Amino acid sequence: MILDQVSAIITGANQGLGLEIARHFVREGASVAICARDELKLVAAAVELRELATGTQKIVARRCNVSDEADVNAFVAHAIGSLTSVQVLVNNAGIYGPKGGTETVDLAEWRRAIDINLFGTLLPSRAIIPHLKAQKRGKIINLSGGGATSPLPFISAYAASKAAVVRLTETLAEELREERIDVNAMAPGALNTRLLDEILDAGPGTVGRAFYEKALKQKQTGGAALERGAALCVWLASAASDGITGRLLSAQWDPWEDLARHRDDLAKTDIYTLRRIVPEDRGLRW
Repeated sequence: MILDQVSAIITGANQGLGLEIARHFVREGASVAICARDELKLVAAAVELRELATGTQKIVARRCNVSDEADVNAFVAHAIGSLTSVQVLVNNAGIYGPKGGTETVDLAEWRRAIDINLFGTLLPSRAIIPHLKAQKRGKIINLSGGGATSPLPFISAYAASKAAVVRLTETLAEELREERIDVNAMAPGALNTRLLDEILDAGPGTVGRAFYEKALKQKQTGGAALERGAALCVWLASAASDGITGRLLSAQWDPWEDLARHRDDLAKTDIYTLRRIVPEDRGLRW
């Protein structure tokens, strides 16, 4: 088990991808502290995870709003106290936010998406960084997605927040490099979760016909496997990925299982990062 003796915090882990990540971590030997806003689902998730745990593994669950600083600080302190120490943080909690033309959507809902997706990544990271620094090691894994790498018309809050998460990831990676704390982002692929159902419920008139039809096809064909994204999180949490930091990796498309062999190339290049494209990059001379 590659996460034996590892303890991790996983946010938004009462359903969907977050719960699948927690399952994978427990199966690989980790103790986990999970949080979410829906307490009933959180309790059920904790029961399931405890049934998977063996030996000295611990499962901790506590309700938490990741956009609330006091709530986050209390949860992280509780997790550290209950697990003795924590080596890994997975910032999974996120929402799509309002759907529709940017000039028409509710501004309060737009801000709420930023609070949950961006501040919900920043606040747990701020809370755990001093603890990781004291250990001189650690892993922070941030959930990103397609909104970070291409425009998402009619879902602007999600797109903007996820692009910001990637730049925050790259920035924290540089700040924490000397502390041996790796910080990476992960794009899980097009998943058939509650977020997909939100798109279908909104309809083509709200999210655009092209995006709606893409989502409908995804629903019919099954979408990307949750297991693939969870497996990438396990790899990023393990010693196998040590020294790989500041990257946005696709669970579905990138050869991440073999990336350790390319550690030196990654360190010398901007592969798997967000960068500005200039004319010369496309063979043009303006």
